[in-house]
Amino acid sequence: MALAFTSSTAIHGSLSSASYEQQPKVSQMGITQPMDQPQIPLKAVKFTQRRWSVKPLVPLAATIVAPEVEEKAEADDYEKLANELMNASPLEIMDKALEKFGDDIAIAFSGAEDVALLEYARLTGRPFRVFSLDTGRLNPETYQLFDAVEKHYGIRIEYMFPEAVEVQALVRNKGLFSFYEDGHQECCRIRKVRPLRRALKGLRAWITGQRKDQSPGTRSEIPIVQVDPSFEGLDGGVGSLVKWNPVANVDGSDIWNFLRAMNVPVNTLHSQGYVSIGCEPCTRPVLPGQHEREGRWWWEDSKAKECGLHKGNIKDESVSGNGSGAVHANGSAAVADIFSTNDIVSLSRPGIENLLKLENRREPWLVVLYAPWCRFCQAMEGSYVELAEKLASSGVKVGKFRADGEQKAFAQQELQLGSFPTILFFPRHSSQPIKYPSEKRDVDSLMAFVNSLR
Repeated sequence: MALAFTSSTAIHGSLSSASYEQQPKVSQMGITQPMDQPQIPLKAVKFTQRRWSVKPLVPLAATIVAPEVEEKAEADDYEKLANELMNASPLEIMDKALEKFGDDIAIAFSGAEDVALLEYARLTGRPFRVFSLDTGRLNPETYQLFDAVEKHYGIRIEYMFPEAVEVQALVRNKGLFSFYEDGHQECCRIRKVRPLRRALKGLRAWITGQRKDQSPGTRSEIPIVQVDPSFEGLDGGVGSLVKWNPVANVDGSDIWNFLRAMNVPVNTLHSQGYVSIGCEPCTRPVLPGQHEREGRWWWEDSKAKECGLHKGNIKDESVSGNGSGAVHANGSAAVADIFSTNDIVSLSRPGIENLLKLENRREPWLVVLYAPWCRFCQAMEGSYVELAEKLASSGVKVGKFRADGEQKAFAQQELQLGSFPTILFFPRHSSQPIKYPSEKRDVDSLMAFVNSLR
């Protein structure tokens, strides 16, 4: 797939074009004369200067390619950085993100009001990349906006698509609207989460349009910048991906004031009562006084309306404010279980003990030792579930064993538990399990481990 980038030169050249004039734009409320989209100066912020050595890349057709950054970003205290940027403007935050990660960062564009992110990126004068998830079930108006945005900014959006075989199997087995009956998570996992995971594996950072006021139940505490709690980046393993949320502290009304002032293309669905826009079957207009997320998956719990792209935002109500979780007398955290799918066998203490005793098993087993409150276990849930689906008809059993609380001492002594998660492979003809040695927990790495041993 060709990668598309922009530069300030390419963008300013595109602004004089009238090719997109037919696309509806935000009405000029409170504007007395047209605006030329000026370069807004940054506030006085002291950025760390770094020298980059670059290699010239051959430009793709009709694009200008950003320089390739050879210097690898050093490990940073992103919690500290988030605090430093707490009062920074979205423009400052965007500039910092693009400066820091160069060609290894991209903006996630959903075809809604996060067009503001693209405008902030343009105003920095730096090259930027944009990607979007085409689920195959978006509204026609969203596709029209994609086209208008590409023309307006002189870019090519990097579209990610779901695997056709997976979509085909879901629709053939459950029909076109199964999410109305058993929840949206399975469909979103196939059409959105897995394509996103593929996109992020080629990056070291990404930029989202999340705001704290979008969903009080799941987004009220999102930071300006963080180590991504759910996905892995280019280098693989925990901490390999950084997530930037430049408009986290901005009110939705202020976003719209900005869009109106800059006269950028917007989704025409907004003028029809839609606020938060996703796939067509799962999005509807909201009534006056309703929160914007009430138009998404309206048949489900309003407190946890996330499709999986920002699953790290969801917190169990029983988790305490210190981040360690509410604890029962046995020392285990009172949080919802994870790795819950028909393809993963939940092993009890007797079950895992029997598995240990067997020297000749009918099939090999892959087992994760986990604690549901562990953020690293939560981060690998998607890849482990996907791996279980891939191994379902391969002759390899996939299981899980909750190894915290009363079971922790046993797991440490008998199952090589060092930290959560620990992944073990039980071969057919050996009683001794083999411990997965890497922190790379993506599907491909785990599958390579299994294939090398079975």
